[in-house]
Amino acid sequence: MSTTTGPASPTRPTLMSFWHDLPREGKLLLSVVVFEFIGTGLVLPFHVVYLHEVRGFALSDVGLLLGLPPLVGLFVVGPGGSATDRLGARRILMGALALQVVSNTLLAFSSAEWLAASALLLSGVAFGVSWPGFQTLIATVVPTQLRQRYFGVNFTLLNLGIGIGGIVGGVLVDVDRLVTFQAIYLGDAASYFPALLLMLVPLRHVAGRPVHEGGVAPTPLSYREVARRPAVASLMVLSFVSSYVGYSQLNAGMPAYARAVGEVSTEGLGLAFAANTLVIVVLQLIVLQRIEGRRRTRIIAVMSVVWAFSWVLLGATGLVSGTWGATLLIAGCASVFAFGETLLQPTIPALVNELAPDHLRGRYNALSSGSFQLAAVIAPPIAGLLVGHGLGSVYIGSLVVGCLLCGVLAVARLEPQLTPEVNGLRQPELVPAS
Repeated sequence: MSTTTGPASPTRPTLMSFWHDLPREGKLLLSVVVFEFIGTGLVLPFHVVYLHEVRGFALSDVGLLLGLPPLVGLFVVGPGGSATDRLGARRILMGALALQVVSNTLLAFSSAEWLAASALLLSGVAFGVSWPGFQTLIATVVPTQLRQRYFGVNFTLLNLGIGIGGIVGGVLVDVDRLVTFQAIYLGDAASYFPALLLMLVPLRHVAGRPVHEGGVAPTPLSYREVARRPAVASLMVLSFVSSYVGYSQLNAGMPAYARAVGEVSTEGLGLAFAANTLVIVVLQLIVLQRIEGRRRTRIIAVMSVVWAFSWVLLGATGLVSGTWGATLLIAGCASVFAFGETLLQPTIPALVNELAPDHLRGRYNALSSGSFQLAAVIAPPIAGLLVGHGLGSVYIGSLVVGCLLCGVLAVARLEPQLTPEVNGLRQPELVPAS
């Protein structure tokens, strides 16, 4: 009897196998996600209501105030990435969590606009440095083969927390009672304590920075030099375009179009965002199993088509303005978009962190975060300009074309620059055959 070797049929990993294989540190990080984002969900839908209707700030001033966090985050993300490489992700995250506690506590008692501006400025600094810090810490404690699933599970728990928080916040707040809004902002501040305690005690041994052989660190590179490394520029362009046609529109352009063109009620918008969260929570773990071992660039291309269809549904609300049909279409748009999110969220973070060498991981994640945040700053005014001037069809058309451009960038531009392993293809195992 002779033996030969041949490729085994790949088995799709289960959630139980993922949890079994996940290191203790990764399990601890996941254990606080829901609680932290319940706090986020408590306040996320109510910033405008709180600052305008409860605190009495002019609506135009509220718009400027709420534009502070992404703008400040964009400015600090670069220094944050460098500091992560130099000081370690854990220290950076501890600082960011502490800033969030202070920010939300201050916001709860912001009776003057300068106090609210100070609180939101601190929140922007925390947000700007936390993304590269968090992604780097995950890459430090989670093995390469588990990262894609980790990012997907983390995204599911994040949305579950936001959904729970949104429901609880909606029940608690009353525009005639200031104390109810103070309670949710203090609740958001408290939600960061478990993660902070985690960094201080169980994960105190995890620095989140590379250990260099012989104690000699490689020469640090500038962001320009990092951007010139293989595949980095293409991935950053893809991150920017996907953010512009994706989350930036979901959070700003989609509600504006739905209200101005589709004449969808605020209750209808609430239904749409609830449907978005529900689809993510239900589908993400199923999608994770289906995409494991497949080319990440092809997954992004599928996501691009899905998102293009979601924006077509948004455009169709204008054909049945002010009816239940428009409400159903906006809920369909948000639900289809959510399916695309389940394809995107596990893939781009995994690509970034598998491209990055240990000593540059913070900078790689900072570039990815900066690309995302730049789109978040640019997209809302463009969406407002097009929708506000009656150019809704141009707005929808530009989003559909932008989504399809994402797919082209992923397959035609980025894919040839990646090794099969970085692109998510698993090497087939060799098994004996008789």
